[in-house]
Amino acid sequence: MPTIKSKTTLPHSEIKPVGVSKGERSFAAETPIALIYNGVSHVVMMVSPADLEDFVTGFSLSEEIVASPSDITSLEISEAEVGLIARIEIPQAKFEALIRRGRNLVGQSGCGLCGVAELKDAVRSYPPIRHKPKAGKKALFQALSQLEGRQPLNRATGAVHGAAFVDAKGNIRALYEDVDRHNAFDKLIGHMARENIDVTKGFVLLTSRCSFELVQKALSIGVPMLVTVSAPTDLAIKLARDHRLTLIALARPDSMLAVNDPFDLFAE
Repeated sequence: MPTIKSKTTLPHSEIKPVGVSKGERSFAAETPIALIYNGVSHVVMMVSPADLEDFVTGFSLSEEIVASPSDITSLEISEAEVGLIARIEIPQAKFEALIRRGRNLVGQSGCGLCGVAELKDAVRSYPPIRHKPKAGKKALFQALSQLEGRQPLNRATGAVHGAAFVDAKGNIRALYEDVDRHNAFDKLIGHMARENIDVTKGFVLLTSRCSFELVQKALSIGVPMLVTVSAPTDLAIKLARDHRLTLIALARPDSMLAVNDPFDLFAE
């Protein structure tokens, strides 16, 4: 199993994803984290301050900065005067490719591009999905019935998104939450990569609208089906169709919309 050499200096117990006001109302914590690769600042993201090693790993993978968790030779997360700093070491060839792309901008909550310098880097091409999804309608509805109970941070604050990996029987095997839907997905991607989970044996369920960047993240890991509880954009649909990704939107406990169904799983 690929591993990273972590030098995290901020104990997990000190990372608080929830804040409490005088009126005992809980609010989702949001903090900046600077991602610094080989000593050079790449981007500042706004995140829920938990599961940060998974986030950094998933971001690095879905943004094609590295090809596997083993490319991250060290990762140190520490407190700064304002927010957090993630210092990441990657092979020199990967770093040089990153520098050629250029970024160094702030990624706001809800932003999936975060300063991509070239238009050609915004919409990427991937190999078409070859694996037929192993889950059908029954598994999808089973996962939706579990969703609320697996989102403690959202229950407490009502202000975060969730990204879940669901097996073929509809059981949620992992779920990550974040104030930003892209970050939640990256945390899930990082977890699955670090645990060497076979993504072709299940699907990803997102509690958000489906923009094209989320489809790209799904394509980057080769998961055969993406399910979202809200509507997709037209570009998200186009990317799904171009790459044979099964895309299900407006997923509810009793209904759903098969936006792209290349394997005819939801024809009935």
